[in-house]
Amino acid sequence: MLPRATAVRPAGSWPAAEQRATVTLDYGGRHRRRVRLVADDRRAFLLDLPRAARLGEGDGLALAGGGYVRVVAAAEEVADLHCPTPAAAARLAWCIGNRHAPLQVLDGGALRILDDHVLAGLAARLGARVVRRKAPFAPEPGAYAAAAPERRHGH
Repeated sequence: MLPRATAVRPAGSWPAAEQRATVTLDYGGRHRRRVRLVADDRRAFLLDLPRAARLGEGDGLALAGGGYVRVVAAAEEVADLHCPTPAAAARLAWCIGNRHAPLQVLDGGALRILDDHVLAGLAARLGARVVRRKAPFAPEPGAYAAAAPERRHGH
């Protein structure tokens, strides 16, 4: 029987001394409820949460038998969008959000998207300097992410 991770503890809120393994996941793999995962040391375990959760860099997956698996955000193909002014960044963020694409706001005001040639082209046409690279992607959770389950909207 596979070890089971049954709860998520936010980064910094679980005892690092109880870390048993790490699991590296890309953005798409960090929104889960129940799935067989393979830790970085190749040991399999079952993520078995009561509801789907967005896993973040440094979060701890609490193992039913004790200990934690630390979540590591994988580096993936992203495009960093550097705008000439804060107003241009706000305008570009609105355009990307209007297309329902996930967006990360970086320290310093740059925007990060998963590398997409259509969105990168839009950004360039709006005056942004596009820098493609490999880096972890941790988009903004959205307006309803912190709302209580009974108050979340279905859109």
